[in-house]
Amino acid sequence: MGQEITSSQFSANDFNTFSNILEEETRSLASLFKSDAFFNTEYIGGFEIETILVSHSGLPVPANQTFLANMNSPLVVHELAAFNIELNSTPVSLQEFALSTMEVQLKSTWDKCRSIAQELSLEIMMVGILPSIKEQHLTLANMSKLNRYQALNQQVIKMRDGKPIQLHIDGKESIRAKHHNVMIESACTSLQLHLQAPIEKAVDIYNASIMVSAPIVAATANSPYFFGHDLWDETRIPLFEQSVELGDKDYRRVTFGSAYCNESLFECFKENLDHYPVLVPLTNTEEKKYLDCLRFHNGTIWRWNRPLIGIDEDNNPHIRIEHRVIPSGPTVIDSIANAALYFGLVNKISGQITPYMEDLSFENARSNFYNCAKHGLSAEINWPNKDITPVRDLLLEELIPLARSGLQHLNIAAEDIDLYLSIIEHRVDTGQNGTKWQREWINKNGKDMNYLTRCYLEQQNSGCPVHEWTL
Repeated sequence: MGQEITSSQFSANDFNTFSNILEEETRSLASLFKSDAFFNTEYIGGFEIETILVSHSGLPVPANQTFLANMNSPLVVHELAAFNIELNSTPVSLQEFALSTMEVQLKSTWDKCRSIAQELSLEIMMVGILPSIKEQHLTLANMSKLNRYQALNQQVIKMRDGKPIQLHIDGKESIRAKHHNVMIESACTSLQLHLQAPIEKAVDIYNASIMVSAPIVAATANSPYFFGHDLWDETRIPLFEQSVELGDKDYRRVTFGSAYCNESLFECFKENLDHYPVLVPLTNTEEKKYLDCLRFHNGTIWRWNRPLIGIDEDNNPHIRIEHRVIPSGPTVIDSIANAALYFGLVNKISGQITPYMEDLSFENARSNFYNCAKHGLSAEINWPNKDITPVRDLLLEELIPLARSGLQHLNIAAEDIDLYLSIIEHRVDTGQNGTKWQREWINKNGKDMNYLTRCYLEQQNSGCPVHEWTL
């Protein structure tokens, strides 16, 4: 839902008009897939990182309006909460020194953001869930002042018949709570990777993304705490899923999906039309661009691996996959290392997808994902040509080498491959991802979430990858 809308109030006619255009655009998209009309490209990568503005005491500060005005960059934009901002990259061709180019881009944007934040007596953080966040911060008063977010909240509550959102997560500890708006979603901040590829590879990359989601979420976990409760290794997964729950257990708005794709990614967009009621309509349809309604509707369905239709300046459509399972943080270099693991793995596995799909059912891939989100690097999962295997061993012995091979196939420079995958390897070998560091800090220092946040921020600002963080 990155596109602003003209109003947060809608009539029945607004929904009918939007639904009719959505059906028409879905038929148009079907024709594009049948005629192979997508712009055929090289492999291109990019990312979005959701971050949090905090005070020096470690509490969220709803100041993104002032911050963004001072920042004045198209790469840094609003998010749902007024204490959230999103950092975006420019697309990079995935070859040679692409990864270090991404790090330079992110570091430049990050340093500018830190400077602007400090001018406002604030800090900026990247972490999956802010340890110090409390229920009192997740109110409508702290929602960003944009129509699309007001509309999202109103329509979610309306489709729930006014019933509060029920939060129920069982992990190392348990939490049960009621919340009366979608601001609970703003507690979840992530790194979203984008991979654009030639259309003939899109289905294989999408399916490979589904398969690798489990080991990637285990390796990158950074969200153990919510409201002071120690829950999953990546608590952001169940929290986000429940934050916009509308009651349909088969077609949740935040979902791992329902199946692999068989023939084309059109299957996802057909599922969007058939099974997902319009949540928020575009009302300025007379000004809409090519496939605007279809793309906007797709933006209200948050698959953990989401196919996106992009349109370039010449109105040429392309396909990219958005991989959403990775939490924000812990550092700039950790984020690029996480990207290297994903880009390498999906490139390698997509090139030999048939035996993987034969040996790893979608149901097992989904089970793996939630198992790894809950237990992190301690999880054991199903994997092709293996019995149930510890995910930590699988990463070290098979998947990191596969990612290395995949990056080599993309002609990524050896120096980049060695730098970023060595960070993943050390993180997995030591077992110290962001989640483990936070838990060990609590074990040593006690459950002071504000102090944890301040110490996390100090370590983050050092720039050292998380496996080197001390207590």
